[in-house]
Amino acid sequence: MKRFIILLAGLLVGFGAFAKERPNFLIIMADDCTYNDLPLYGGQNAKTPNINRLAARGLTFNRAYLGEAMCQPCRSELFTAQYAMRNGCAWNHSASRPGLTSMPHHLGALGYRVGLAGKVHVKPQAVYPFQPVEGFDPNCVRNPTRAHEVAGITKFMGQGEEPFCLVVALVEPHVPWVMGDASKYPPQQLKLPPNLADTPRTRIDFSKYLAEITYMDGQVGEILTALESTGKARDTLVLFTSEQGSQFPGCKWTNWNTGLHTALVAHWPGRTPVGQRTDALVQYADILPTLLTAAGGNPKRHDYDGTSFLPVLEGKAETHRRFVYGIHNNLPEGPPYPIRSVSDGTFHYIRNLRSDELYIEKHLMGGKGDAVLKNPYWQTWMREAWTNPHTYQMVKRYMHRPPEELYNSVKDPFELTNLANTPRHAKQLNVLSAELDRWLAEQGDPGSAVDMPDALKAAREGKHLHGRKPRKTD
Repeated sequence: MKRFIILLAGLLVGFGAFAKERPNFLIIMADDCTYNDLPLYGGQNAKTPNINRLAARGLTFNRAYLGEAMCQPCRSELFTAQYAMRNGCAWNHSASRPGLTSMPHHLGALGYRVGLAGKVHVKPQAVYPFQPVEGFDPNCVRNPTRAHEVAGITKFMGQGEEPFCLVVALVEPHVPWVMGDASKYPPQQLKLPPNLADTPRTRIDFSKYLAEITYMDGQVGEILTALESTGKARDTLVLFTSEQGSQFPGCKWTNWNTGLHTALVAHWPGRTPVGQRTDALVQYADILPTLLTAAGGNPKRHDYDGTSFLPVLEGKAETHRRFVYGIHNNLPEGPPYPIRSVSDGTFHYIRNLRSDELYIEKHLMGGKGDAVLKNPYWQTWMREAWTNPHTYQMVKRYMHRPPEELYNSVKDPFELTNLANTPRHAKQLNVLSAELDRWLAEQGDPGSAVDMPDALKAAREGKHLHGRKPRKTD
């Protein structure tokens, strides 16, 4: 009996030591922020001192991507480590497949408290049972956006001895752009990205968008200060990500680089390289496996599409995956328009499955509700297209897509020069096209057939019509 007590005590001591070694996780998400509008990725307008300071202390990922440039699908990918067609959330305002498990289940099984503050935008709740944390606006379309406070997240991070995982999902700079001080960004002094038409109204709205980026950056600073106040910063891995592109034409709701490419900055004191950048190719589906591995878990026990990039995070590896993938279906944001894509981090191949149709997105072009009021710049693009060649090209690029597109995203980050029909790039196109075919088959993706209205209706009700069978896990 005495030997048993000694053995049990040893096990408890060992578990306690293990518990202290497990890091905390803090994930800060912006909302609809085009990655290269941030100074960290070459943006020439926005001021983001807090994000810059975080990057100066940590590791910046030059090639981080998400699988679909829509709020709900990309968050589902992040939380389940499965691509949209597999987890079932392949459209906005739909549900993931019943019976799936996600970040709260997987980290919770390792003793973590897993909470979410701010915008949830995933369902059903049984698949995403985050502990709700107060203080940040859960509604991205409220006008004006609600003020925030950090007491709730400070309490959540500071309480107890158990490790925590907290997602703070901000609603800025999602439309409507009403937060921040736009007077600091005089419209006529801005340098617009080359994928936007230069109209006076676009400049006014871009100014408001930049003000929200700076407001969001201020929140990042407050969140990091709150973490410091708990005394747990040294034991916490912080990730900042910008989510998908902004709600300007050619960013959100597209497979272009300005839609799928996301900012990703990691800071883990004593573990991540300081003030460095990496070209390792990573995707949202890789984040949960990385956290699980850092926590001492085994990702192979779960049906993940992603894999851990912990060696990259710790500066022990320079590469991770060979390809990243993207999809877009356009429902319910407009008529069906399925797009699929694959990138090796340099060359990006896009396949438009309904190139015979015009691309129409109701939030930009008008529809039910106040879409025109929220996005008045699009009307000025249409009005000025016949007199301005660049504006005409941007409208045409957005609405009339070729069957195939190929870009060198490193040399051409706004992807304005399509290389698909140039003989010297035929090899890259063929390699990526074949890889996309392989991935679509692996995912059980039926392509344009998935865009039937009954498929969307079924997904909203959790009765999904498509998808491959789960993988066998160890």
